[in-house]
Amino acid sequence: MAAVTMQLCAAPTGVASSSSRTASSRSIAPLRCFTAALRGQAVYQKAELRAAARQSVVARAAFAEDEEQQYEQDDRFQERVVQIRRVTKVVKGGKQLSFRAVVVVGDENGTVGVGCAAAGEVIQAVRKAVADAKRNLVTVPLNKNASFPHRIDGHFGAAKVMLRPAAEGTGVIAGGAVRVVLELAGVKNAFGKQLGTSNPLNNARATLEGIKSMRTFQQVADERGLPVAELMGLSA
Repeated sequence: MAAVTMQLCAAPTGVASSSSRTASSRSIAPLRCFTAALRGQAVYQKAELRAAARQSVVARAAFAEDEEQQYEQDDRFQERVVQIRRVTKVVKGGKQLSFRAVVVVGDENGTVGVGCAAAGEVIQAVRKAVADAKRNLVTVPLNKNASFPHRIDGHFGAAKVMLRPAAEGTGVIAGGAVRVVLELAGVKNAFGKQLGTSNPLNNARATLEGIKSMRTFQQVADERGLPVAELMGLSA
């Protein structure tokens, strides 16, 4: 009798525990469904972002290729390669080798530009550098002697370039990247001197900075609201 009584008393306890488990599982089920829906939405959003990033990369590559082809069809400019260096980039799997090209383009008639680009092949790096140079063209204010209107110093980084005008018949007395920039700009008589670093890229850009800072007498007279003769002290 005692054993039967114990079994009868223990039966309700098991039934209560199973019912509590069922109730807890029923209360957790909506939370699990909600969490799974959030995870699915996050995965879908990440997939959309990846697809948009791929489309933007493809669009940029196509635009850059079209722009390079457009610049290549322009035959007004001459190109000179100033420097080609082998550069490396440290990535997760090791080192990635590429080539960097510095190119100067100009029409020898007062327009010049400097470009720099890197690529896996030398020819591709030169093409990209030419396109970069043609995107950043500078106009040179030349006088009747095909020289500068005044003396100036150009600075870029650690590079300092001294530019001085010269008389007819002097020629371009300069070296390195400075000479290349001046010749393609159409300067026939000038002095140039590299006073800072010997880096060709920085010297070429310092030359461009000096050229951009130059102004003709007419430009200064217009800014001051004076005639050119009065500005030069030739008026009575």
